[in-house]
Amino acid sequence: MKTAKRRFAFPGLFRRHFSPMPVTLSSMTHRSRIGLLADVTNGRFFRGQVSWDASGIITALEETPESISDVLITPPLVNAHVHVESSMLVPSRFGPPCLACGVGATVSDPHEIANVLGVAGVEFMIENAKLTPLRIHFGAPSCVPATNATFETAGAEIDAQAIDRLMQKPEIHYLAEVMNFPGVLAGDPGLMAKIDSAKRVGKRIDGHAPGLRGEDARRYAANGITTDHECFTLEEALDKLECGMKILIREGSAAKNFEALWSIVNSHPNLAMLCSDDLHPDEILSGNIDALCRRLLAKGCKLLDVLRAACANPVIHYGLDLGLLRVGDKADFVVWSDDKLSGALETVLAGEAVWRKGDSLDGVPPCSTPNRFNAAPISLSALRVSAKRLGEPIIEVVDQQIVTKRMNAELLTQGGEVLCDRERDIVKLVVVNRYDPNAEPSVCFVKNTGIKRGAISSSVAHDSHNVIACGADDASLVAVINATIAATGAIGCVVNNRTEVLSLPVAGLMSDQSATKVGELYRKLSDTAKKECGSTLTAPYMTLSFLALLVIPKLKLSDKGLFDVAKFGFVSNR
Repeated sequence: MKTAKRRFAFPGLFRRHFSPMPVTLSSMTHRSRIGLLADVTNGRFFRGQVSWDASGIITALEETPESISDVLITPPLVNAHVHVESSMLVPSRFGPPCLACGVGATVSDPHEIANVLGVAGVEFMIENAKLTPLRIHFGAPSCVPATNATFETAGAEIDAQAIDRLMQKPEIHYLAEVMNFPGVLAGDPGLMAKIDSAKRVGKRIDGHAPGLRGEDARRYAANGITTDHECFTLEEALDKLECGMKILIREGSAAKNFEALWSIVNSHPNLAMLCSDDLHPDEILSGNIDALCRRLLAKGCKLLDVLRAACANPVIHYGLDLGLLRVGDKADFVVWSDDKLSGALETVLAGEAVWRKGDSLDGVPPCSTPNRFNAAPISLSALRVSAKRLGEPIIEVVDQQIVTKRMNAELLTQGGEVLCDRERDIVKLVVVNRYDPNAEPSVCFVKNTGIKRGAISSSVAHDSHNVIACGADDASLVAVINATIAATGAIGCVVNNRTEVLSLPVAGLMSDQSATKVGELYRKLSDTAKKECGSTLTAPYMTLSFLALLVIPKLKLSDKGLFDVAKFGFVSNR
């Protein structure tokens, strides 16, 4: 009895790219899948079968024009720059939601935990990542601490000698983002020694230079720095492409640059990659690099160009351990329901299905919880701001960006004290040293958070990860900060006499709970911050976490005071 043929879902693609010649390594294959195959490196699609042997290596790619399968098979997607810690999930918990989105590998900078625990934190990430099939390619954090002890208190330092040792590890694949671009331009000896360590072993060097243009950008790139994920205008990105750098189009929870940069996938498809940088747990459950691919397709980008940026370019640039659907590669691929990448049906790594539609995102056992947290509870008097500080600028938040603006404003005073002005959306921002129980809190004022009631806090505060909080009244600020300290790391909210926290016992940055549970708790806190505290920010906690990042313009707050990034010094010392 003949089987009725089904109508193939991609006839146009098939006709344009059909080639009758099969590609074969061996006829001794054990497993196979059929569908429309994406041969990204050769720029074609063909209707066929991928086969692999018992060791998980592709042995044949054969064209099967009569196949009745309607699925699209592509190489796995790659998140080309991400901090796993920002998901608030340990690597073993971070893996499942990535695999569910068709992401098979990441290029991951363990910079956050390194600022808390140093090399021991990097080693924890490497070991914990072995519990997930997701291929997490770690880098050696180049800027720990991000600045120096004069400006902020971090938990650790990774010097040039430590970088040299890390670079010898096979689990370390590149030198992570060199964010101290003034140090590169000035030829700082310690920083240049770190760059030389990467060059000696032939590993890539990642960049981080927001706003750098012209001759300075060329000098920066000339030191062997090959990428940048911090461009927030198309003009800046094109300038850096001219310098020989590849551009990572970033769309995270706070920094959203997709709309400004997406056209690079059309104009420079071989020089673009996709990344999230920092992605909070609620968003990692609802979409990843696959969501950016769908947005690119909706913009009219060609599917092959999208797959170049999302799959091939990072694998080729970094030399990642990930197959590209070629004979001799590992059998790594994703089966999609259609050519719009609407949903992953199956993610296969080394010939094994590591995720299928409907699989649970849980099931990984709890892990150890290393930490470094030594803060002491604070009192109301510690948050008092003397009227003598009138005239200091305030931080103006820019929603969906990690840059801020500097502004001057007449502030309310009473009894010699500067007060919040909720009517004008000006509230207090506080940073508490988590490593020294005797340190006094640092306090300034911030505009455009939308907070009118209560306070929110986080022990995720880039890059030193002291406790940061923002609130409309001192009592709420004290309560939420002390709740975060009591948990030895958390994100929290105090509003309407109610305290809620999501504990982060791993370095004060990550939970050991499942992605589903952490995502649920995070979403609840984020909703409370918006609906009850009144925050108008798209991602209140992610934005809060970047208000202490001293290497991103213009004004930021460290545990030691209000910091002017342009002059790279304090507005005033406390």
